[in-house]
Amino acid sequence: MGFKENQSGTNIWKILIISVMTVVILGIAGLGGLAAYIFSNLEPVEASGDVEPVIVTIPSGATSLKIAQILEDNGLIKNATIFNYYIKYTEKGSQLKAGDYQFTPGVSKEEILEKLVKGDTYMETFTFTIPEGFTVEQIADRLAAQELVDRETFLKEVNEGQFDYDFVKQIPDNPDIKYRLEGYLFPETYEMEVGATEHDIINRMLKQFDTEFKAEWQQVMEQKRLTIHDAVTLASIVEREVRSDKERAKVAGVYYNRMAIDMLLQADATIQYILGEQKEIVTYEDLEIKDPYNTYIQKGLPPGPIGSPGRKSLEAVVYPEEHPYFYYVTKKDGSGEHYFAETFPEHQRNIAKSKQNQRELGTE
Repeated sequence: MGFKENQSGTNIWKILIISVMTVVILGIAGLGGLAAYIFSNLEPVEASGDVEPVIVTIPSGATSLKIAQILEDNGLIKNATIFNYYIKYTEKGSQLKAGDYQFTPGVSKEEILEKLVKGDTYMETFTFTIPEGFTVEQIADRLAAQELVDRETFLKEVNEGQFDYDFVKQIPDNPDIKYRLEGYLFPETYEMEVGATEHDIINRMLKQFDTEFKAEWQQVMEQKRLTIHDAVTLASIVEREVRSDKERAKVAGVYYNRMAIDMLLQADATIQYILGEQKEIVTYEDLEIKDPYNTYIQKGLPPGPIGSPGRKSLEAVVYPEEHPYFYYVTKKDGSGEHYFAETFPEHQRNIAKSKQNQRELGTE
């Protein structure tokens, strides 16, 4: 909301200010001190380097003089009366907007006035960070621990909330999908206004996914005869299987090769998703768990994503590396990288090398 100023009054003050400045320019010594006083009081207040920002509230309907007085009372300007003259001189008094503003002592008069004219108000915000690969439950736990959401309300909204995005509408209506929005809550650092609801937070993360998943990527996936849901599902596996960014496209290529010949994907990360924990070693007993997400016994992709893939994993799935490899195993040499193989006998030799590396590091 703007503030009304008497136009004739504004012109009078402008004439007075211009008159004072003109007299000074003409060299009338008697007003030299006055001019210096005016200019000095329009300079920024002195502030130390570690000064804290100040939040001020400009009420609706406040005059320019009232606004100036609020600024002076909060140590942001030196003299309210002179700053009021300055406002009238700029003819911006009617453009100043109500609201809460944050200023740092030492800011210039121009910056103060610009923020008030733009209505660049202050909002109390909070931030949170979701790492790549986090599952919906991990996200819910983290946000609940920070007292930003109610865990159960958040999980219910994930499954039942209404969100107007095309990719959400394309998620299959499959009862085997554990959490409808698993994989689509984009991993990123977010800043949101205090008071945001579970719906608001989820919507913000979905909006980021919508921004990140490029239109041309969808076209590429269609050429591969895969849906966005397929892409996110495969990218989530790559995200949780790979630590080295330079290997993401190569591992994605391994899964494309396996799918091309109807081979089981056999991704340990899907077993860990079923178990709900990140196990260092997946046992043979684990591999036999009857579950739709078990890629050791179910062919093709699991019903849905197993976590939130980041940018590099999504891109790796859209543009996988073409190669002849069907197998990979961690080197276990501290690098976080893998050995790749085209045949199973070669894969067994790589497993042996991996175990040797582990023995040499003393981590077996």
